[in-house]
Amino acid sequence: MASQSRFGINEWLVDEQYERYLHDPGSVDQTWREFFASAAPVAVPQARNGAMTAQDSTDEAAVKAVRVAALIDAYRVRGHLVADTDPLATGRVVAHPELDIMAFGLRDDDLQSEFVVDGFAGHATMTLRNVLNALQEFYCRTVGTEYMHIQSSQERRWVQQRIESPQPRPNVAEQLQILYRLGAAEAFETFLQTKYVGHKRYSLEGGESAIVLLDALLLRSIRHGVREAVIGMAHRGRLNVLANTIGKSYAEIFHEFEDAVDIRSVQGSGDVKYHLGAEGTYRALDGGTIAVSVVANPSHLEIVGPVAQGVVRAKQESAADGGEAFPVLPIVVHGDAAFAGQGVVSETLNMSQLPGYRTGGTVHIVINNQVGFTTSPANGRSSTYATDVARSVEAPIFHVNGDDPEAVVQVARLAFDYRQTFHKDVVVDLICYRRHGHSEVDDPSITQPAMYDRIDVRASVRKLYAEALVRRGDIGERQVEGALRDYQGHLERAFTETRALSAPLSPKPVNPVAAQNAAAPQVATAITEATARHVIASQTGVPEGFTVHARVLPQLQRRATMLDAGTIDWATAETLAIGSLLLDGVPVRLAGQDSRRGTFGQRHAVLTDRRTGVEHTPLSSLGSRAASFAPYDSMLSELGALAFEYGYSLARPDALVLWEAQFGDFVNGAQTVIDEYISSSEQKWGQRSGVTLLLPHGLEGQGPDHSSGRIERFLQLCAQGNMTVAMPSLPGNYFHLLRQQALGEHSRPLVVFTPKSMLRLKAATSGLTELTAGAFRPVIPDETADTARIRRVLVCSGKVFYDLDAYRRSAELSDTAIVRLERLYPFPEEELSAELARFSAEAEVRWVQEEPENQGAWSFVGPYVHRLASRPIECISRPEAPAPAVGSARRHAGEQKDLVMSAFH
Repeated sequence: MASQSRFGINEWLVDEQYERYLHDPGSVDQTWREFFASAAPVAVPQARNGAMTAQDSTDEAAVKAVRVAALIDAYRVRGHLVADTDPLATGRVVAHPELDIMAFGLRDDDLQSEFVVDGFAGHATMTLRNVLNALQEFYCRTVGTEYMHIQSSQERRWVQQRIESPQPRPNVAEQLQILYRLGAAEAFETFLQTKYVGHKRYSLEGGESAIVLLDALLLRSIRHGVREAVIGMAHRGRLNVLANTIGKSYAEIFHEFEDAVDIRSVQGSGDVKYHLGAEGTYRALDGGTIAVSVVANPSHLEIVGPVAQGVVRAKQESAADGGEAFPVLPIVVHGDAAFAGQGVVSETLNMSQLPGYRTGGTVHIVINNQVGFTTSPANGRSSTYATDVARSVEAPIFHVNGDDPEAVVQVARLAFDYRQTFHKDVVVDLICYRRHGHSEVDDPSITQPAMYDRIDVRASVRKLYAEALVRRGDIGERQVEGALRDYQGHLERAFTETRALSAPLSPKPVNPVAAQNAAAPQVATAITEATARHVIASQTGVPEGFTVHARVLPQLQRRATMLDAGTIDWATAETLAIGSLLLDGVPVRLAGQDSRRGTFGQRHAVLTDRRTGVEHTPLSSLGSRAASFAPYDSMLSELGALAFEYGYSLARPDALVLWEAQFGDFVNGAQTVIDEYISSSEQKWGQRSGVTLLLPHGLEGQGPDHSSGRIERFLQLCAQGNMTVAMPSLPGNYFHLLRQQALGEHSRPLVVFTPKSMLRLKAATSGLTELTAGAFRPVIPDETADTARIRRVLVCSGKVFYDLDAYRRSAELSDTAIVRLERLYPFPEEELSAELARFSAEAEVRWVQEEPENQGAWSFVGPYVHRLASRPIECISRPEAPAPAVGSARRHAGEQKDLVMSAFH
């Protein structure tokens, strides 16, 4: 089609419209439909004598109307490239060749001609000049809009109709509100700059319109009945948002600058002030309110995104009452360099429409300083915009000049309305600048001298806006100065009160040993036999007409026989733990790569009808009083996926939240989440999480990347009772561990190194009585040993026990006891001490592990066992190695055989 149309450099646009026309004729404007339906050639024929016939004239008018339609669409696609969105721009934006009328076969003498425009700007026909003026107004002022990449014609039309309509000017009250909020944002920063010289605060100066943007979003939320907003953001502007949006008191913030925070408070040892979270209530002038919070965040910038999404998902599910499907609004504030540079952004965007992660659309705000720490965009991204990654999920992107606060409000409202209408992500690219360096102690002119020459002489957005209002006659000078003085007075009073406060007393030192050994109190975790049978019945009680896959049905049927046979395997024990918790009223969420079926084909939490593809979740059929069970296959991610589950667990302390790695080895892809949140959030922020990690672990000849969940790394992070790390060797103990995690009063993360080959090991099964009586055992004693004859005690964890026990049986050795350490942290000193005391003080004690000596649990447990045994302890393991395992299955088998034998000799 385009090849005969001769649209020059804009043939691509005709091709694009034609493809849409072929797919759905209603997705293109009427002018295009008529053009494609007639297949009229663009080249205009002339009579032999050179004169135009009446038919020729009609054809030419039709063709030119198509050219004008192409021009309009070109602005819709490319107009943002020439929009006036950069407050630091030194002159007019350079014209784009694809937006020149000459590129469409139009000439200056066409400017006064009238063309059919099919309702563009509310008109049936317009002169070309008026068309150009409207296009400039809609697409090339201080807002540049990207939306033509969206596949849905309904969404494109929705955005188009709003962009291509006259925007009403705000009334005086709205203008004063904008001015006051700009003044609040500016005065807060300049006050801190004056009073706390040399302190890092990562100011919002240059981007104060972000406060106006948040205001507009929250006001819109209040009017539409949104119950709550959750903000995830890095440190740039965080203090300003805490003060001016969340409502954190100035005195409290100043107190943190005075470094007078009592570390005996809920925040433990604490964190720097620009990482802290807060909860508050945003209050509109008309009395409307909305709950709003900022999620605590480390310096790892974008990792807060998926955490905030998890928090929002949990809050939405808790608030579900049949009303608004997505009653909590997620807002994530980004930096331009981080949005383009950090992969977790892409992971989080990918979550936005997935069943297990949807939150009804997120409003992303990019505070675009046009520079990273010292890195310019040319060195920081390959894309045109910092926001281009959002095009992958077909999110509309609104680039707005941060020095035009009225346009910022307009865009905020548009972004919110799009989210509410389509429940999809939307991006606001607030193009502004950073008045100071990355932090206030940094000199940015060293690396960006020209940029900072322009910034140094540029008035603040508040001053520019105030001057514009006065110049237009909208408000008077007295109103401008009065608002600013009022806010400065509030700050001065808060500062005076803060300085008058005395510093807190020095805290008493915490006993680290006591805190370290503080295991969670035991709770009753046994279930009745009736409960167990009710749960197991769900495994085979499928809906009428449902066809279970022929390879799955026997597994489900065997589960029904295991209770009587006393051969409950791992998958069945897990099913019983989850099912009984649901009957106890505890919601359970399970997410991970292939977790519904299970990496090793063991779980089958969701069944798929072999004939129809319809899904059935057996544990969701336990009865109306049972809590919800939500098993999800995650996207192929560890970092974003685990961060989401951590956030979810924060907002749902009543639920058991399970995240499973496909193999334990892959958890290192989420190391940031483990270091910055799971292991340390309670100490830094007083933030408790009960998230549970299931990490398949064990050296079984599958190579270095399918062997180790990196036990050593988790144990290295263990201190002050911050989490539980366990490697159970029996399904019954795993059952009690999960129920204890869900039913215990004190939330702490749980890391479980789960089995692979043991899933089907006949020796690794439990009887029903292990579930209907007893509790989790942190140490499993060797009940087969004759203590009087024991001269060697082997202490181990996990799968290696079964290899050791098999060798002991085959060699008929009665002088060796094998003690299983099921919980590695908090270390069960009392239980292990009692077990070791059963044997002679002369008995040799050895720690046995499959992992290399420099890995696994040895470096952590060795000092404990040595102290409890009061004798030297030998470690039996593979030699030190940089990789967890060898690549050859044959070599692995030889190593394992040698390791087991050396434990007994």
